[in-house]
Amino acid sequence: MRFRHRDGTTVHLAYGTNVHPAEDVDGLIAQLHRYGEPVRAALGVDRMGLGLWLPAPAAARLVAEPGQLTRLRDALDRAGLEVVTLNAFPYAHFHAPVVKHAVYRPDWTERSRLDYTLDCAQVLAALLPDDASRGSISTLPLGWRSPWSPADQAGALAQLDQLAEGLAAVAARTGRTVRVGIEPEPGCVVETTADAVAHLGTIDTEYIGMCLDTCHLSTAFEDPVASVAALEVAGLPVVKAQLAAALHVDRPADSRARAALAGFAEDRFLHQVRELDGEVLGRDDLPEALDGALPGAGPWRVHFHVPVHAELAAPLASTRDVLVSAAAALLGGARARTDHLEVETYTWSVLPQDQRPTDDAGLVAGLVAELGWARARLLELGLADA
Repeated sequence: MRFRHRDGTTVHLAYGTNVHPAEDVDGLIAQLHRYGEPVRAALGVDRMGLGLWLPAPAAARLVAEPGQLTRLRDALDRAGLEVVTLNAFPYAHFHAPVVKHAVYRPDWTERSRLDYTLDCAQVLAALLPDDASRGSISTLPLGWRSPWSPADQAGALAQLDQLAEGLAAVAARTGRTVRVGIEPEPGCVVETTADAVAHLGTIDTEYIGMCLDTCHLSTAFEDPVASVAALEVAGLPVVKAQLAAALHVDRPADSRARAALAGFAEDRFLHQVRELDGEVLGRDDLPEALDGALPGAGPWRVHFHVPVHAELAAPLASTRDVLVSAAAALLGGARARTDHLEVETYTWSVLPQDQRPTDDAGLVAGLVAELGWARARLLELGLADA
């Protein structure tokens, strides 16, 4: 969906397709018809955006075989779908039985991460609608925090320099600008806005900036208004924002709260936990925190992307208030500070059993509800349907 900001900027809203397990070109095209087109039809819009997750093998094939790229673009057009943003954080196998730390490999010290991201840029330049001003790609925040040496930092920054050169070459060859947003995440080298300012001060901000994920932002107990302001002062553009909500519990030591949180402990994804007790304390996964690794004296935030529209049953809550504040900081003023938004709830299949969809229709209904909720928030901020 598209919206018009008061400054004239076209703001794109999509849902992130990393909720779907497709790993190859055939699977990508199948998911357009199985999910994307029904979501669009239920929303009653002529054209709807996808934040397309492009696994590395599929990206490489689309670059190597132009006919496959044409086939994908034609399928998008027929389904009334468009792509201005890609998710290139998970490299592949994002729906394996166990993902956990594997989602951070290859990291930005490895050549394969650079090659994959440039493949995605070439694909996106070809998929962009003719009237879109630019494309965006989200990527991981350099790598997992440990081990991470000064040599790793220097190597990652050198590869980001090569990335900027490659993106400039894509722009020169195609006439389409594609920018990459580094996405802070708990437990990574760049976990917070302050980390971004400290670690990314030398990047080429013409082509590289930030992807602001509001689930990650809230998990770290960051103030979204202050975070957006700090990035602006540092000259780090918000290339895209992922609209997402984390789990929140005020009294994690309470037995009812712990029982409710236990329903979100699962084997596939990593669910980092942060506790605010004078300072921000952390553990790398929810089972570890529940086993006593955190004191439970202050409130917890859990990196579990819960549906943004959902009212969670007490004693749990979501951090969608942080999402709303972040959206207001980015889009509520006289100037749009980003133009690409992606609702990124990839965890529908691992929600507690009584909350997850049981079939395709249930997932479609959930995605429609999320996008409808997000649209309403944007209209409240003064944006208009475009």
